[in-house]
Amino acid sequence: MEKVKPFKISKHTVMDAFKRVKANKGTYGVDGESIEVFEKDLKNNLYKLWNRMSSGSYFPKPVKAVEIPKKNGGIRILGIPTVEDRIAQMVVKLYFEPKVEEIFYEDSYGYRPNKSAIQAISATRKRCWRKDWVLEFDIKGLFDNIRHDYLIEMVKRHTKKKWIILYIKRWLVAPFQLPDGTIKQRVAGTPQGGVISPVLANLFLHYAFDDYMEKEFQAIDWARYADDAVTHCVSLKQANYLLNQLMKRFKRFGLKIHLGKTKIVYCKDEDRKGDYPKTSFDFLGYTFRPRGSKNKYGKLFVNFLPAISNKAKKAIRKEVRSWKLQLKSDKSIQDIANMFNRQIQGWINYYTHFYRSEIYGTLRYINDKLVNWVRRKFKKRNSTKRAKHWLGEIAKRERDLFAHWKFGILPMGKVMGAV
Repeated sequence: MEKVKPFKISKHTVMDAFKRVKANKGTYGVDGESIEVFEKDLKNNLYKLWNRMSSGSYFPKPVKAVEIPKKNGGIRILGIPTVEDRIAQMVVKLYFEPKVEEIFYEDSYGYRPNKSAIQAISATRKRCWRKDWVLEFDIKGLFDNIRHDYLIEMVKRHTKKKWIILYIKRWLVAPFQLPDGTIKQRVAGTPQGGVISPVLANLFLHYAFDDYMEKEFQAIDWARYADDAVTHCVSLKQANYLLNQLMKRFKRFGLKIHLGKTKIVYCKDEDRKGDYPKTSFDFLGYTFRPRGSKNKYGKLFVNFLPAISNKAKKAIRKEVRSWKLQLKSDKSIQDIANMFNRQIQGWINYYTHFYRSEIYGTLRYINDKLVNWVRRKFKKRNSTKRAKHWLGEIAKRERDLFAHWKFGILPMGKVMGAV
């Protein structure tokens, strides 16, 4: 007869957690064990994990530290737990997330079920029309600086399950293993890359920012996606006051506003006649600024609108260059489409919700690289004109081959309209 475990954890939940971790893909942790290797002895591996979690004898392995370059320079440390630890974190997430989802506010958009960055941008767009001023800020090193003592107290407010609290504590102090093999102890933060980290970060900021705004500044609309947030004010004076109060508030929680990425912006448009040096801001890959627009009667006017940011355009071009299409002359056009179409579709899906024409030039850049590929592959088409003609004929026949062709950006240099 199986011994009664001190913690009641469903075996079905452990299996469900594995399926979700597998669907998320991801690389191996410090033990070098991939999802495929773990799955070879799945039943036994999941039983052992369930057994240790149920008995309180589960201890996570160190987190593999991976350096990821930031778009604006610098390095971000991503923490990759082992496959086993990711499954364990998913088990806790499945039990714990529904408890905190009940208290999270509508305008917290990051890493939540049925929430998206596009929803945050849409809400911000409408609010920029209603309020003249925006305070846009970024929290410095959020995932590295969350205070463990505060966070655990917050967790305790929303669960009585001792095993959830126990394992969250263990994950918070699980050390980093650096690329050179060095072990680095952790006394603050929750590593980016962990399954449970986004839920914990949202919980921390719910109390540090969201709840504070709802109670102390009810008249100020806000939208937050992880550590990036926008607030809407009626005057410059109010925006400055709010910034000052938020700096004090975050200090209490061991956090700092990144002043280099924080600014107050005047949402200038046709009707707002005042002047202010800052009339644009970036939020979630979009730049909000005054842009030409047409009303329903066809009249041109200036509106304050979002469109794909220059940073995002540069990042896409950099990614396209990294494909090194000119070195893939052994591949067919179908192969090239199969390799990169999903990524192109992802960019189109995200960056064409607002002011879609702003991305056209970036999508044409993909065509330019495809033309270079044709020139390298076929000796008879080594001129730009011939290569473009050949590619254009294929695009006419097979619009569905590449996502941006289907969207209407064809090699002939025209925007044909999406089908």
